Amino acid sequence: MSSAVPDDGWQPPPLPRRLTDPVPVILAGSVLWLAALVVLGVLLLTGARPADAWLWACVVGVGLGALGLGVLALQRRAVARGSRGAQKL
Repeated sequence: MSSAVPDDGWQPPPLPRRLTDPVPVILAGSVLWLAALVVLGVLLLTGARPADAWLWACVVGVGLGALGLGVLALQRRAVARGSRGAQKL
């Protein structure tokens, strides 16, 4: 009968880069918020819909996406220059 004790040195294989890269997710979310902002902006300009909370939610969504991409760019630059406090993405 074999023992079910796992090997102490075993590490799972690393995930592929496409599954750990947050940039495509941030870009997709920002594009969706931008598309909704354009639609609501057109409706606002035609007078079919007033400027309500959804319009401002879209503005904030696009802004947060841009902020997230900026933070990732700064983080990747810190990793590239070898900063000790940088998180490796």
